[in-house]
Amino acid sequence: MSRKQAFQFLDLPRTMPQRIPVELRTSGDWGELYGKFGKEDAQFQAGRCLDCGNPYCSWKCPVHNAIPQWLQLVQENRIHEAATLCHSTNPLPEVCGRVCPQDRLCEGSCTLEEFGAVTIGAVEKYIVDTALATGWRPDMTAVEPTGKRVAVIGAGPAGLACADQLAHAGIQAVVYDRYEQIGGLLQFGIPSFKLDKAVISRRRNVLEGMGVQFRLGVEIGRDVSVDQLLAEYDAVFVGTGAYRYTDGGLLGQDLKGVLPALPFLVQNSRIVGGSDAHGRPIAGWEDQIALPDLDGKRVVVLGGGDTGMDCVRSAVRLGAAKVTCAYRRDEASMPGSAREVANAREEGVRFLFNRQPLSIEAGADDEVIGVMVVETQLGAPDASGRRNAVPVEGSESLLEADVVIIAFGFSPSTPAWLIERGVEAGHNGRIIAGGQGRLPFQTAHPRLFAGGDAVRGADLVVTAVAEGRDAAASIAQLLSA
Repeated sequence: MSRKQAFQFLDLPRTMPQRIPVELRTSGDWGELYGKFGKEDAQFQAGRCLDCGNPYCSWKCPVHNAIPQWLQLVQENRIHEAATLCHSTNPLPEVCGRVCPQDRLCEGSCTLEEFGAVTIGAVEKYIVDTALATGWRPDMTAVEPTGKRVAVIGAGPAGLACADQLAHAGIQAVVYDRYEQIGGLLQFGIPSFKLDKAVISRRRNVLEGMGVQFRLGVEIGRDVSVDQLLAEYDAVFVGTGAYRYTDGGLLGQDLKGVLPALPFLVQNSRIVGGSDAHGRPIAGWEDQIALPDLDGKRVVVLGGGDTGMDCVRSAVRLGAAKVTCAYRRDEASMPGSAREVANAREEGVRFLFNRQPLSIEAGADDEVIGVMVVETQLGAPDASGRRNAVPVEGSESLLEADVVIIAFGFSPSTPAWLIERGVEAGHNGRIIAGGQGRLPFQTAHPRLFAGGDAVRGADLVVTAVAEGRDAAASIAQLLSA
Protein backbone atom coordinates (compact mmCIF):
# COMPACT_ATOMS: atom_id res chain seq x y z
CA MET A 1 0.00 0.00 0.00
CA SER A 2 1.41 3.40 -0.98
CA ARG A 3 1.60 6.29 1.48
CA LYS A 4 -1.12 8.03 -0.54
CA GLN A 5 -3.43 5.00 -0.26
CA ALA A 6 -2.72 4.61 3.46
CA PHE A 7 -3.91 8.16 4.16
CA GLN A 8 -6.74 8.36 1.64
CA PHE A 9 -9.29 8.28 4.48
CA LEU A 10 -8.32 11.91 5.18
CA ASP A 11 -9.63 12.88 1.74
CA LEU A 12 -12.47 10.36 1.44
CA PRO A 13 -15.19 11.19 3.99
CA ARG A 14 -17.52 8.76 5.70
CA THR A 15 -20.86 8.68 3.92
CA MET A 16 -24.16 6.92 4.50
CA PRO A 17 -26.73 5.92 1.89
CA GLN A 18 -29.33 8.56 1.12
CA ARG A 19 -32.20 8.73 3.58
CA ILE A 20 -35.89 9.34 3.13
CA PRO A 21 -36.39 13.10 3.63
CA VAL A 22 -37.62 14.01 7.08
CA GLU A 23 -40.74 15.69 5.73
CA LEU A 24 -41.85 12.36 4.25
CA ARG A 25 -41.03 10.43 7.44
CA THR A 26 -43.05 12.82 9.56
CA SER A 27 -45.97 12.56 7.15
CA GLY A 28 -46.24 8.78 7.41
CA ASP A 29 -43.62 7.17 5.13
CA TRP A 30 -42.80 3.71 6.58
CA GLY A 31 -40.14 2.76 4.03
CA GLU A 32 -36.64 1.83 5.16
CA LEU A 33 -34.99 5.05 6.27
CA TYR A 34 -31.66 4.35 4.61
CA GLY A 35 -31.43 3.58 0.93
CA LYS A 36 -28.79 1.36 -0.63
CA PHE A 37 -25.27 2.01 -1.77
CA GLY A 38 -24.51 1.62 -5.44
CA LYS A 39 -21.33 -0.07 -6.60
CA GLU A 40 -19.23 3.12 -6.58
CA ASP A 41 -20.38 4.27 -3.15
CA ALA A 42 -19.76 0.82 -1.64
CA GLN A 43 -16.27 0.63 -3.16
CA PHE A 44 -15.59 4.20 -2.04
CA GLN A 45 -16.36 3.36 1.59
CA ALA A 46 -14.66 -0.05 1.48
CA GLY A 47 -11.55 1.67 0.17
CA ARG A 48 -11.29 3.75 3.35
CA CYS A 49 -10.52 0.64 5.44
CA LEU A 50 -6.97 0.66 6.81
CA ASP A 51 -6.85 -3.16 6.97
CA CYS A 52 -5.58 -2.94 10.54
CA GLY A 53 -3.24 -5.63 11.77
CA ASN A 54 -5.56 -6.10 14.77
CA PRO A 55 -9.06 -5.38 13.41
CA TYR A 56 -10.99 -4.01 16.36
CA CYS A 57 -14.15 -3.96 14.23
CA SER A 58 -14.10 -7.75 13.93
CA TRP A 59 -13.41 -8.32 17.62
CA LYS A 60 -16.21 -5.99 18.71
CA CYS A 61 -18.72 -7.73 16.42
CA PRO A 62 -20.51 -10.48 18.39
CA VAL A 63 -20.23 -12.86 15.41
CA HIS A 64 -16.63 -11.72 14.64
CA ASN A 65 -17.25 -10.92 11.00
CA ALA A 66 -14.21 -10.88 8.71
CA ILE A 67 -14.90 -7.21 7.98
CA PRO A 68 -11.57 -6.04 6.46
CA GLN A 69 -11.51 -9.09 4.21
CA TRP A 70 -14.97 -8.58 2.73
CA LEU A 71 -14.35 -4.86 2.37
CA GLN A 72 -11.34 -5.76 0.22
CA LEU A 73 -13.50 -8.09 -1.89
CA VAL A 74 -15.97 -5.24 -2.45
CA GLN A 75 -13.14 -3.04 -3.73
CA GLU A 76 -12.28 -5.81 -6.17
CA ASN A 77 -15.98 -6.19 -7.17
CA ARG A 78 -15.96 -9.85 -6.07
CA ILE A 79 -19.42 -9.59 -4.56
CA HIS A 80 -20.37 -13.28 -4.57
CA GLU A 81 -17.15 -14.12 -2.75
CA ALA A 82 -17.84 -11.31 -0.29
CA ALA A 83 -21.34 -12.71 0.34
CA THR A 84 -19.89 -16.18 0.96
CA LEU A 85 -17.45 -14.69 3.46
CA CYS A 86 -20.23 -12.72 5.19
CA HIS A 87 -22.29 -15.88 5.58
CA SER A 88 -19.33 -17.84 6.95
CA THR A 89 -19.72 -16.01 10.26
CA ASN A 90 -23.25 -14.58 10.13
CA PRO A 91 -26.29 -16.54 8.91
CA LEU A 92 -28.37 -13.30 8.72
CA PRO A 93 -25.97 -10.63 7.41
CA GLU A 94 -28.55 -8.57 5.50
CA VAL A 95 -30.61 -8.29 8.70
CA CYS A 96 -27.66 -7.28 10.89
CA GLY A 97 -26.52 -4.78 8.29
CA ARG A 98 -29.85 -3.04 8.81
CA VAL A 99 -30.64 -3.35 12.50
CA CYS A 100 -27.31 -3.69 14.33
CA PRO A 101 -26.25 -0.65 16.39
CA GLN A 102 -23.01 -0.37 14.44
CA ASP A 103 -22.14 2.82 16.31
CA ARG A 104 -21.77 0.70 19.47
CA LEU A 105 -20.15 -2.30 17.78
CA CYS A 106 -18.00 -2.56 14.64
CA GLU A 107 -18.10 1.08 13.53
CA GLY A 108 -17.69 2.35 17.08
CA SER A 109 -14.46 0.34 17.29
CA CYS A 110 -13.16 1.31 13.85
CA THR A 111 -9.65 2.77 14.00
CA LEU A 112 -10.97 5.65 11.89
CA GLU A 113 -13.84 6.42 14.27
CA GLU A 114 -12.31 9.79 15.16
CA PHE A 115 -12.16 10.74 11.48
CA GLY A 116 -15.41 9.00 10.52
CA ALA A 117 -15.68 5.23 10.71
CA VAL A 118 -15.98 3.09 7.60
CA THR A 119 -19.69 2.65 6.86
CA ILE A 120 -19.56 -1.07 7.59
CA GLY A 121 -23.26 -1.78 8.06
CA ALA A 122 -24.30 -0.18 4.78
CA VAL A 123 -21.58 -2.05 2.87
CA GLU A 124 -22.69 -5.34 4.46
CA LYS A 125 -26.25 -4.62 3.31
CA TYR A 126 -24.96 -3.81 -0.19
CA ILE A 127 -22.99 -7.06 -0.42
CA VAL A 128 -25.84 -9.39 0.51
CA ASP A 129 -28.64 -7.56 -1.28
CA THR A 130 -26.57 -7.38 -4.48
CA ALA A 131 -25.40 -10.98 -4.31
CA LEU A 132 -28.87 -12.40 -3.70
CA ALA A 133 -30.37 -10.22 -6.45
CA THR A 134 -27.78 -11.56 -8.91
CA GLY A 135 -28.40 -15.21 -8.12
CA TRP A 136 -25.94 -16.01 -5.35
CA ARG A 137 -27.07 -18.69 -2.90
CA PRO A 138 -25.20 -20.63 -0.20
CA ASP A 139 -23.18 -23.43 -1.78
CA MET A 140 -24.49 -26.72 -0.40
CA THR A 141 -22.88 -29.01 -2.98
CA ALA A 142 -20.16 -30.26 -0.59
CA VAL A 143 -22.58 -30.92 2.28
CA GLU A 144 -23.01 -34.60 3.06
CA PRO A 145 -26.31 -35.52 4.76
CA THR A 146 -25.77 -37.17 8.14
CA GLY A 147 -29.26 -38.60 8.43
CA LYS A 148 -29.73 -36.66 11.68
CA ARG A 149 -32.75 -34.44 12.33
CA VAL A 150 -33.12 -31.53 14.75
CA ALA A 151 -36.24 -29.60 15.74
CA VAL A 152 -35.79 -25.87 16.21
CA ILE A 153 -38.41 -24.16 18.38
CA GLY A 154 -38.72 -20.49 17.44
CA ALA A 155 -38.19 -18.85 14.04
CA GLY A 156 -36.55 -15.73 15.45
CA PRO A 157 -32.89 -14.80 14.83
CA ALA A 158 -31.47 -17.49 17.15
CA GLY A 159 -33.61 -20.25 15.64
CA LEU A 160 -32.94 -19.18 12.04
CA ALA A 161 -29.20 -18.98 12.64
CA CYS A 162 -29.22 -22.41 14.27
CA ALA A 163 -31.17 -23.91 11.36
CA ASP A 164 -28.76 -22.40 8.84
CA GLN A 165 -25.71 -23.88 10.55
CA LEU A 166 -27.35 -27.28 11.04
CA ALA A 167 -28.09 -27.40 7.31
CA HIS A 168 -24.43 -26.66 6.55
CA ALA A 169 -23.50 -29.56 8.86
CA GLY A 170 -25.71 -31.95 6.89
CA ILE A 171 -28.36 -32.09 9.63
CA GLN A 172 -32.01 -31.72 8.68
CA ALA A 173 -33.45 -28.71 10.52
CA VAL A 174 -37.20 -28.40 11.00
CA VAL A 175 -38.25 -25.05 12.50
CA TYR A 176 -41.45 -24.74 14.53
CA ASP A 177 -43.08 -21.41 15.32
CA ARG A 178 -46.50 -20.49 16.68
CA TYR A 179 -46.90 -17.64 14.20
CA GLU A 180 -47.61 -17.83 10.49
CA GLN A 181 -44.46 -16.03 9.37
CA ILE A 182 -40.84 -16.53 10.28
CA GLY A 183 -38.69 -13.89 11.98
CA GLY A 184 -40.19 -13.48 15.45
CA LEU A 185 -39.67 -9.87 16.47
CA LEU A 186 -37.76 -9.28 13.21
CA GLN A 187 -41.13 -9.70 11.55
CA PHE A 188 -43.53 -8.35 14.14
CA GLY A 189 -41.58 -6.11 16.52
CA ILE A 190 -39.07 -4.10 14.44
CA PRO A 191 -40.79 -1.37 12.40
CA SER A 192 -40.51 -1.53 8.63
CA PHE A 193 -38.63 1.80 8.52
CA LYS A 194 -35.71 -0.16 10.03
CA LEU A 195 -36.27 -3.56 8.41
CA ASP A 196 -38.37 -4.11 5.31
CA LYS A 197 -40.37 -7.31 5.80
CA ALA A 198 -39.52 -8.47 2.28
CA VAL A 199 -35.99 -9.06 3.64
CA ILE A 200 -37.38 -11.73 6.01
CA SER A 201 -39.44 -13.33 3.26
CA ARG A 202 -36.35 -13.55 1.04
CA ARG A 203 -34.33 -15.14 3.84
CA ARG A 204 -37.04 -17.76 4.23
CA ASN A 205 -36.68 -18.63 0.56
CA VAL A 206 -32.90 -18.91 0.97
CA LEU A 207 -33.23 -21.21 3.97
CA GLU A 208 -35.82 -23.40 2.25
CA GLY A 209 -33.44 -23.66 -0.71
CA MET A 210 -30.84 -25.01 1.73
CA GLY A 211 -33.26 -27.71 2.86
CA VAL A 212 -34.59 -26.09 6.04
CA GLN A 213 -38.25 -26.93 6.65
CA PHE A 214 -40.78 -24.75 8.48
CA ARG A 215 -43.79 -25.84 10.53
CA LEU A 216 -45.53 -22.53 11.14
CA GLY A 217 -48.68 -21.87 13.13
CA VAL A 218 -47.69 -24.71 15.46
CA GLU A 219 -47.31 -24.03 19.17
CA ILE A 220 -45.19 -26.41 21.21
CA GLY A 221 -46.99 -27.50 24.34
CA ARG A 222 -50.36 -26.99 22.70
CA ASP A 223 -50.28 -28.51 19.21
CA VAL A 224 -47.17 -30.65 19.61
CA SER A 225 -45.56 -31.81 22.84
CA VAL A 226 -41.85 -31.62 23.51
CA ASP A 227 -41.97 -35.38 24.15
CA GLN A 228 -43.15 -35.86 20.57
CA LEU A 229 -40.23 -33.79 19.32
CA LEU A 230 -37.73 -35.73 21.41
CA ALA A 231 -39.17 -38.97 20.04
CA GLU A 232 -39.02 -37.81 16.41
CA TYR A 233 -35.77 -35.83 16.38
CA ASP A 234 -32.21 -36.45 17.50
CA ALA A 235 -32.04 -33.13 19.36
CA VAL A 236 -34.08 -29.99 19.97
CA PHE A 237 -32.99 -26.34 20.04
CA VAL A 238 -35.09 -23.80 21.94
CA GLY A 239 -34.94 -20.19 20.77
CA THR A 240 -38.19 -18.82 22.17
CA GLY A 241 -36.94 -15.27 22.79
CA ALA A 242 -37.90 -12.80 25.50
CA TYR A 243 -41.47 -11.56 25.35
CA ARG A 244 -42.42 -11.03 29.00
CA TYR A 245 -43.27 -7.40 29.61
CA THR A 246 -41.23 -5.64 32.31
CA ASP A 247 -43.79 -4.25 34.72
CA GLY A 248 -42.71 -0.92 36.17
CA GLY A 249 -45.42 -1.13 38.82
CA LEU A 250 -46.61 2.40 38.09
CA LEU A 251 -49.88 3.55 39.58
CA GLY A 252 -52.27 4.19 36.70
CA GLN A 253 -50.62 1.94 34.12
CA ASP A 254 -54.00 0.26 33.48
CA LEU A 255 -55.65 3.52 32.41
CA LYS A 256 -57.12 4.04 28.94
CA GLY A 257 -54.41 5.28 26.64
CA VAL A 258 -51.55 3.44 28.36
CA LEU A 259 -49.92 0.84 26.11
CA PRO A 260 -47.10 -1.67 26.58
CA ALA A 261 -44.45 -1.21 23.90
CA LEU A 262 -44.36 -4.66 22.35
CA PRO A 263 -48.10 -5.11 21.66
CA PHE A 264 -48.11 -1.54 20.31
CA LEU A 265 -45.30 -2.29 17.87
CA VAL A 266 -46.67 -5.70 16.93
CA GLN A 267 -50.21 -4.55 16.28
CA ASN A 268 -48.96 -1.57 14.32
CA SER A 269 -46.75 -3.88 12.24
CA ARG A 270 -49.81 -5.93 11.40
CA ILE A 271 -51.73 -2.84 10.29
CA VAL A 272 -48.95 -1.00 8.44
CA GLY A 273 -47.85 -3.18 5.55
CA GLY A 274 -49.56 -6.25 6.96
CA SER A 275 -48.38 -8.66 4.27
CA ASP A 276 -45.07 -10.04 3.11
CA ALA A 277 -43.39 -9.71 -0.27
CA HIS A 278 -45.75 -12.30 -1.78
CA GLY A 279 -48.89 -10.66 -0.46
CA ARG A 280 -49.39 -13.29 2.24
CA PRO A 281 -50.96 -11.77 5.36
CA ILE A 282 -48.89 -11.45 8.49
CA ALA A 283 -50.98 -13.26 11.07
CA GLY A 284 -50.90 -14.63 14.56
CA TRP A 285 -50.29 -12.53 17.65
CA GLU A 286 -52.50 -13.15 20.63
CA ASP A 287 -51.52 -10.01 22.51
CA GLN A 288 -53.48 -7.78 20.19
CA ILE A 289 -54.54 -4.38 21.43
CA ALA A 290 -56.88 -1.74 20.08
CA LEU A 291 -54.50 0.88 18.76
CA PRO A 292 -55.66 4.38 19.67
CA ASP A 293 -55.73 7.04 17.00
CA LEU A 294 -52.51 8.99 17.57
CA ASP A 295 -53.31 11.69 15.04
CA GLY A 296 -52.84 15.05 16.75
CA LYS A 297 -52.19 13.44 20.15
CA ARG A 298 -49.46 14.03 22.74
CA VAL A 299 -47.49 10.80 23.16
CA VAL A 300 -45.03 10.07 25.95
CA VAL A 301 -42.74 7.02 25.74
CA LEU A 302 -41.11 5.82 28.96
CA GLY A 303 -37.76 4.10 28.39
CA GLY A 304 -34.55 4.86 26.50
CA GLY A 305 -33.66 1.60 24.74
CA ASP A 306 -34.00 0.66 21.09
CA THR A 307 -37.60 -0.44 21.68
CA GLY A 308 -38.35 3.02 23.02
CA MET A 309 -36.82 4.55 19.88
CA ASP A 310 -38.98 2.27 17.72
CA CYS A 311 -42.04 3.49 19.63
CA VAL A 312 -41.32 7.21 19.38
CA ARG A 313 -40.50 7.00 15.68
CA SER A 314 -43.62 4.94 15.01
CA ALA A 315 -45.72 7.50 16.87
CA VAL A 316 -44.32 10.24 14.64
CA ARG A 317 -45.39 8.31 11.54
CA LEU A 318 -48.83 7.71 13.04
CA GLY A 319 -49.42 11.46 13.13
CA ALA A 320 -48.81 12.33 16.78
CA ALA A 321 -48.62 16.09 17.31
CA LYS A 322 -45.98 15.88 20.03
CA VAL A 323 -43.79 12.90 20.95
CA THR A 324 -41.65 12.88 24.08
CA CYS A 325 -39.22 10.27 25.36
CA ALA A 326 -38.63 10.39 29.13
CA TYR A 327 -35.58 8.58 30.48
CA ARG A 328 -34.46 8.41 34.10
CA ARG A 329 -30.71 8.75 33.46
CA ASP A 330 -28.68 11.10 31.27
CA GLU A 331 -28.23 10.76 27.51
CA ALA A 332 -24.81 9.13 27.81
CA SER A 333 -26.39 6.32 29.86
CA MET A 334 -29.08 5.48 27.31
CA PRO A 335 -28.92 1.83 26.23
CA GLY A 336 -30.31 2.57 22.77
CA SER A 337 -28.34 3.28 19.61
CA ALA A 338 -27.04 6.85 19.34
CA ARG A 339 -27.91 6.77 15.64
CA GLU A 340 -31.53 5.91 16.44
CA VAL A 341 -31.67 8.74 18.98
CA ALA A 342 -30.33 11.15 16.34
CA ASN A 343 -32.90 9.95 13.80
CA ALA A 344 -35.68 10.39 16.34
CA ARG A 345 -34.54 13.92 17.15
CA GLU A 346 -34.46 14.78 13.46
CA GLU A 347 -38.05 13.56 13.20
CA GLY A 348 -39.12 15.94 15.96
CA VAL A 349 -39.02 13.74 19.07
CA ARG A 350 -38.33 15.62 22.31
CA PHE A 351 -36.07 13.97 24.89
CA LEU A 352 -36.36 14.59 28.61
CA PHE A 353 -33.42 13.09 30.46
CA ASN A 354 -33.08 12.56 34.19
CA ARG A 355 -36.84 12.13 34.57
CA GLN A 356 -38.15 9.16 36.51
CA PRO A 357 -41.86 8.32 36.23
CA LEU A 358 -43.76 8.12 39.52
CA SER A 359 -47.33 7.53 38.36
CA ILE A 360 -49.64 7.86 35.40
CA GLU A 361 -52.38 10.38 36.11
CA ALA A 362 -56.05 9.99 35.22
CA GLY A 363 -58.66 12.47 34.07
CA ALA A 364 -62.31 11.94 33.26
CA ASP A 365 -63.46 8.42 32.36
CA ASP A 366 -60.12 6.98 33.56
CA GLU A 367 -58.31 8.34 30.54
CA VAL A 368 -54.67 9.28 30.89
CA ILE A 369 -53.79 12.97 31.17
CA GLY A 370 -50.08 12.70 31.83
CA VAL A 371 -47.16 11.19 33.69
CA MET A 372 -45.99 12.48 37.05
CA VAL A 373 -42.19 12.53 36.90
CA VAL A 374 -39.41 13.55 39.26
CA GLU A 375 -36.02 14.89 38.25
CA THR A 376 -33.02 12.71 39.06
CA GLN A 377 -29.30 12.94 39.60
CA LEU A 378 -26.85 10.13 38.93
CA GLY A 379 -25.56 8.50 42.09
CA ALA A 380 -23.32 5.52 42.85
CA PRO A 381 -23.15 2.58 40.42
CA ASP A 382 -25.53 -0.35 40.94
CA ALA A 383 -24.67 -4.05 40.71
CA SER A 384 -24.52 -3.85 36.91
CA GLY A 385 -22.07 -0.95 37.02
CA ARG A 386 -24.58 1.66 35.86
CA ARG A 387 -25.05 4.72 38.03
CA ASN A 388 -28.31 4.84 39.95
CA ALA A 389 -30.91 7.49 39.21
CA VAL A 390 -31.50 9.30 42.51
CA PRO A 391 -34.72 11.38 42.76
CA VAL A 392 -34.36 15.09 43.57
CA GLU A 393 -36.76 15.93 46.36
CA GLY A 394 -39.39 18.52 45.48
CA SER A 395 -38.78 18.34 41.69
CA GLU A 396 -42.01 16.57 40.72
CA SER A 397 -43.92 17.77 37.68
CA LEU A 398 -46.67 16.57 35.34
CA LEU A 399 -45.70 15.62 31.82
CA GLU A 400 -48.94 16.01 29.88
CA ALA A 401 -49.94 13.18 27.57
CA ASP A 402 -52.93 11.69 25.77
CA VAL A 403 -51.14 8.36 25.19
CA VAL A 404 -48.36 6.75 27.25
CA ILE A 405 -46.25 3.87 25.91
CA ILE A 406 -44.24 1.88 28.44
CA ALA A 407 -40.93 0.55 27.07
CA PHE A 408 -39.07 -0.68 30.14
CA GLY A 409 -37.82 -3.83 28.41
CA PHE A 410 -38.60 -7.53 28.20
CA SER A 411 -37.43 -10.74 29.80
CA PRO A 412 -37.76 -14.45 28.98
CA SER A 413 -40.04 -16.92 30.68
CA THR A 414 -39.06 -20.60 30.64
CA PRO A 415 -42.04 -22.64 29.37
CA ALA A 416 -43.56 -25.18 31.76
CA TRP A 417 -43.09 -27.94 29.18
CA LEU A 418 -39.33 -27.44 29.40
CA ILE A 419 -39.23 -27.47 33.19
CA GLU A 420 -41.26 -30.70 33.13
CA ARG A 421 -38.44 -32.26 31.10
CA GLY A 422 -35.86 -31.35 33.74
CA VAL A 423 -34.62 -28.11 32.16
CA GLU A 424 -33.50 -25.62 34.80
CA ALA A 425 -34.67 -21.99 34.90
CA GLY A 426 -33.16 -19.03 36.70
CA HIS A 427 -35.14 -16.74 38.97
CA ASN A 428 -35.14 -14.22 36.12
CA GLY A 429 -36.98 -16.63 33.81
CA ARG A 430 -33.94 -17.46 31.72
CA ILE A 431 -33.24 -21.02 30.62
CA ILE A 432 -30.02 -22.30 32.20
CA ALA A 433 -27.74 -23.81 29.57
CA GLY A 434 -24.07 -24.71 29.37
CA GLY A 435 -21.62 -25.09 32.24
CA GLN A 436 -21.51 -27.96 34.74
CA GLY A 437 -19.74 -30.30 32.34
CA ARG A 438 -22.25 -29.72 29.55
CA LEU A 439 -21.64 -28.66 25.98
CA PRO A 440 -22.16 -24.94 25.33
CA PHE A 441 -25.92 -24.21 25.16
CA GLN A 442 -26.82 -27.71 26.35
CA THR A 443 -29.46 -27.77 29.09
CA ALA A 444 -29.84 -30.26 31.94
CA HIS A 445 -31.63 -32.49 29.40
CA PRO A 446 -28.80 -33.77 27.17
CA ARG A 447 -30.80 -33.51 23.92
CA LEU A 448 -32.34 -30.11 24.64
CA PHE A 449 -30.28 -27.04 23.74
CA ALA A 450 -31.19 -23.36 24.12
CA GLY A 451 -29.79 -19.98 23.12
CA GLY A 452 -30.54 -16.37 22.29
CA ASP A 453 -32.75 -14.14 24.43
CA ALA A 454 -34.36 -17.16 26.10
CA VAL A 455 -30.98 -17.82 27.78
CA ARG A 456 -29.27 -14.43 27.75
CA GLY A 457 -32.26 -12.16 28.34
CA ALA A 458 -33.38 -9.44 25.95
CA ASP A 459 -30.36 -8.40 23.88
CA LEU A 460 -29.31 -7.53 20.34
CA VAL A 461 -30.36 -9.40 17.23
CA VAL A 462 -26.71 -10.13 16.45
CA THR A 463 -26.07 -11.73 19.85
CA ALA A 464 -29.06 -14.03 19.28
CA VAL A 465 -27.64 -14.90 15.85
CA ALA A 466 -24.25 -15.68 17.40
CA GLU A 467 -25.77 -17.95 20.03
CA GLY A 468 -27.98 -19.80 17.55
CA ARG A 469 -24.97 -20.35 15.31
CA ASP A 470 -22.77 -21.60 18.15
CA ALA A 471 -25.52 -23.79 19.61
CA ALA A 472 -25.73 -25.56 16.25
CA ALA A 473 -22.02 -26.38 16.53
CA SER A 474 -22.65 -27.97 19.95
CA ILE A 475 -25.58 -29.96 18.57
CA ALA A 476 -23.46 -31.19 15.66
CA GLN A 477 -20.76 -32.21 18.13
CA LEU A 478 -23.25 -34.19 20.20
CA LEU A 479 -24.75 -35.93 17.17
CA SER A 480 -21.36 -36.86 15.71
CA ALA A 481 -20.12 -38.45 18.96
